Amino acid sequence: MTLKLGIHTGQQECTYDDLRRVWRLADSTGFYWVSIWDHFYEQPMRDSKGDCFEGVAIMSALAAETTNVRVGSLVFGMAYRYPAVLAKAAATVDHVSGGRLELGLGAGWYELEHTTFGIPFLSVRERMDVMEEGVQVIKALLTEGSVTFQGKHFHLENANCYPMPLQKPPRIWVGGRGERRTLRVVARHADGWNVPYISPEEYAHKIGVLDNWCDVEERDPGEISRSVNVGFWMGTSAADAERERARFRAQYGERADEQSGGQLFGTASEVVDRIGEYADAGAQGLNIALRAPFNFEALQAFAEEVLPAFK
Repeated sequence: MTLKLGIHTGQQECTYDDLRRVWRLADSTGFYWVSIWDHFYEQPMRDSKGDCFEGVAIMSALAAETTNVRVGSLVFGMAYRYPAVLAKAAATVDHVSGGRLELGLGAGWYELEHTTFGIPFLSVRERMDVMEEGVQVIKALLTEGSVTFQGKHFHLENANCYPMPLQKPPRIWVGGRGERRTLRVVARHADGWNVPYISPEEYAHKIGVLDNWCDVEERDPGEISRSVNVGFWMGTSAADAERERARFRAQYGERADEQSGGQLFGTASEVVDRIGEYADAGAQGLNIALRAPFNFEALQAFAEEVLPAFK
């Protein structure tokens, strides 16, 4: 069974050296993908004072620190990332990485990150409208180089994006689980779709919804790559696996039960079986999502005992 496995590094409450160690492990052991997130505060939230590195800058660092893995973002929020400027940053990261950029975009959902930074927190409908326009702006700039665009939220007049990306063009991913708007935007505009922290059963359902929207939009569903992010709580032994499960519950608190279906628990053999369920559900890629402190022994065990099962 072939599956592209990656690592999603939540760059919170860790040092830059911690991140570099994860990225270099992934780069040297055969992972396909490493990505970062786009938050201003720690997740799950405690007091908003936890360390959290900014997304565009840390993505550039990831690109410079690696040579093999795909360099991803899951996902930049359109509500506080002006799309034309983000396109310029993305093209730059593609050059820094030697053509390994994977650009993920989303609508943004966390009200506190907007209000405390003075960014309007729009209604869900308006945020989805902003996201869909933003995807179109970025895709045009990364594909055409010079763009005029007149939308409701964004206006460009002969805007240039040079140098163009090395890739012709980079893939644009849209992230999220919304069935009425998000998955339709994927069918209309995206090269890839990613969703975090859902069970294999729910993932299979979402893929069915996406395929239906592809029929509506007259899009070949085979043109869209599909991946899922799952929390990583694997242990190197049964006792270690229990400690990781307890750490998950302590970190997520009241949200632990509702989030548990989208997590990897247990030892390597149990994790292989669980990942296989996502592959059977239709996933082409799966990224293990990390929260500090990183369990490097478990990561190494994953590279040695899990990766080979999906080559």
